Amino acid sequence: MSRAFRKNNQKRECQQFQVVATANVNPVALEANVDCALATEKLDGTCCYVTVYKGQPYLWARLDRKPNKQAEKRFKKYQHSHRSCKGFTWNVEEDFKTVPETWIPAHRVKHHNGHPVPDEHGHIPGWVPVEKDNKQYCWHSSVVDYEVGVALVLRPSADDEDMLEIAAVPLSELMEQTLELIGTNVNGNPYGLGSKKQPVHCLVSHGSVKIRNPPPVDFQQLCSWFQESPEGRVEGIVWHCNDGTLIKVHRHHLGLKWPDGESCFGNKSVIIRVDGTVEYKNTKDLFTSFSMLNGHCFSRLQDIQFDP
Repeated sequence: MSRAFRKNNQKRECQQFQVVATANVNPVALEANVDCALATEKLDGTCCYVTVYKGQPYLWARLDRKPNKQAEKRFKKYQHSHRSCKGFTWNVEEDFKTVPETWIPAHRVKHHNGHPVPDEHGHIPGWVPVEKDNKQYCWHSSVVDYEVGVALVLRPSADDEDMLEIAAVPLSELMEQTLELIGTNVNGNPYGLGSKKQPVHCLVSHGSVKIRNPPPVDFQQLCSWFQESPEGRVEGIVWHCNDGTLIKVHRHHLGLKWPDGESCFGNKSVIIRVDGTVEYKNTKDLFTSFSMLNGHCFSRLQDIQFDP
C-alpha cells in the first residue's frame, strides 16, 4: 500500500526517518487516478487474513519476520551511512528470527531464489493461523468459531448505511479477504468497545466502511477535514483505485494526533444480528453473548454491553 504524499525524510530522535509527509502528492497516487478512487476508513486495529488451514477456512494473524539483533544492527548502520536501504543485502536464511512452521508470507511479498525478500523496513510481512489453544492470539480466537465455521464481523448494515451491524458470518464468505481486528484489547481500544470485565472484539473487512463525503487528495484540505469535520474523526483514509492500487493517509503522516477525542466509528449506532438458535460450543463466549442480544440496537458502538 502506498502513501498519498511523499515522505519528508528529515530524521528525528529514535527514528530512522521522519514519517510526516510533504505537501507533494505521491506520483503512484496520481498515476492510479486517486481522485476517482473509492475512499474508505482506515481502522485502528491489527490486520488479519482468512484462508485455508487444515482443510477449512481459518483466521490468520499478522506476523512479520524480523531480523535478529546482529542483522538489524548491520541494517541500521547501512541506513545511517547511505541514508537509504537500497543496495543492502540480506541473507534470509541467517539474518531473520525463526517463525512457526505454519507461517506463510503475505501475497505482496517478492521472492528471490525461492526466498521471500524483506521490505524497506527489513521485515517480511506474513501470517500464522489462529488456533484456539494459542494464548498469544486469544483475542483473535474470540471472534471465530471453527466448529460452526463463523466469524464475528462488524459491517455497515444492509438496511441503513449509517448504521453498523454485528453478524456471525460464515468464514467461507470471507475467504482470501484481509480484515482488521478491533476491540477492547487491541491498540488501546480507540473505539471504546467493551470493558476489562466484558471485552468485545470484532473483525471489519478492509474497504467495507466507506467515507461518504471524502476531501480531495490535497494536503491542506485533508488537514482541515481531519480536524474540523465530524466524519474526519478517523485514523486515516484508504483509497481503493480502479487499477487495484491502494493509497493511504494516516493522521500521523500529516502531523496530527490520533486518537483525538471520540471517534466517528465508535459513535455509530449498531444492531446485533447473531442467530440465537445456533448452539455455540462455549456458553460464555462472545458468540453466545451476542446471540442473546440478537435484534437489539445500541445508539453507539461503544455502548454495547451484555449486562441485563
